[in-house]
Amino acid sequence: MLKSYKTEINPTQEQKQTINKAIGTCRYVYNFFLAHNKEIYEKEKKFVPGIDFSKWLNNEFIKENSEYSWIREVSSKSVKQSIMNADKAFRNFFKHQSNFPKFKKKGKSDVKMYFVKTDSKVIIPCERHRIKIPTLEWVRLKEKGYIPTNSKTHTIKSGTISYKAGRYYVSVLVEEQEKSQPELNDFGIGIDLGIKDFAITSNGISYKNINKTSTVKKLEKQLKREQRCLSRKYEGLKKRSNNIKKEKATRQNIQKQQLKVQKLHQRIEIFVLTI
Repeated sequence: MLKSYKTEINPTQEQKQTINKAIGTCRYVYNFFLAHNKEIYEKEKKFVPGIDFSKWLNNEFIKENSEYSWIREVSSKSVKQSIMNADKAFRNFFKHQSNFPKFKKKGKSDVKMYFVKTDSKVIIPCERHRIKIPTLEWVRLKEKGYIPTNSKTHTIKSGTISYKAGRYYVSVLVEEQEKSQPELNDFGIGIDLGIKDFAITSNGISYKNINKTSTVKKLEKQLKREQRCLSRKYEGLKKRSNNIKKEKATRQNIQKQQLKVQKLHQRIEIFVLTI
């Protein structure tokens, strides 16, 4: 049985640089595959599969264009997975299951760093507070004990690292042993839903109400305020288009403000999902 686990990680500054570089390279290769196939199809009316593109990229293109050798500086598994993701997007389009694949944009598209077991005998180790990821070594987990640590009953097959609103997340695919079905008892528990308490069971356990609507309203109000601030900064950028120094400073402030808005969006999503 395969099960997915996703949790936030706390990488070091050096690990963040490696992750950002891998994600940036995967985004570039994904877009390169789309552009290359679009050009080939317009000229020759044929599609280049992801496997063939990967061979051409490594054996011909990079050798002939040494300025693109930085593609090889990140995990080859991650780059190949990005190509195969683009390949799948094209095939879904040909099957009329989706629209034409879109190019990935920096900061707006969901691009991940992929990692996988390099060998059937190799184990991706995970401890209560950290996980060992190829090319990154040990990375600290913020949510301790969430990912299974017993390698005899739980085997990590592959995983991805993603970035959203200033935070980094790891998602792993774990192969688990089938659990034996619990025996059913011949008694039941009554549940009484109330106003003061969320629920009271017949065995005396009560579950209190958690009023999160007021928190969500406060966050939404704060989000509107930050969005207006972001809009004003964009307007200021148009006015400073003739002054290079002021324009650069404004763009940096816009990036900081965008991060604030993204973080608030994420907090609201988390609250809404748990209400």
